Amino acid sequence: MSSEGFLKEVQAIGEKFLLKLQKLPKAEPVEIVSFTVVLLFIVTVLVLMIIACSCCCYSCCGCDGHPDPRHRKSQVRPAGH
Repeated sequence: MSSEGFLKEVQAIGEKFLLKLQKLPKAEPVEIVSFTVVLLFIVTVLVLMIIACSCCCYSCCGCDGHPDPRHRKSQVRPAGH
């Protein structure tokens, strides 16, 4: 998918989201609850992704952005006889 197509798709999703938000005050309670559940699910997934990426980056690079030599993987070599 090209970046232009991706941007159009994101814009279409954003417009649908805004339209849904505008109709929300007039919606039935079931629609409001389902919309809230979906929104909480999306937020939870995004927060977990941010936490996972930050933990991975921290373990690889440390706080200052430089690789930590203590966390380098060592190669296992066969024992010589």
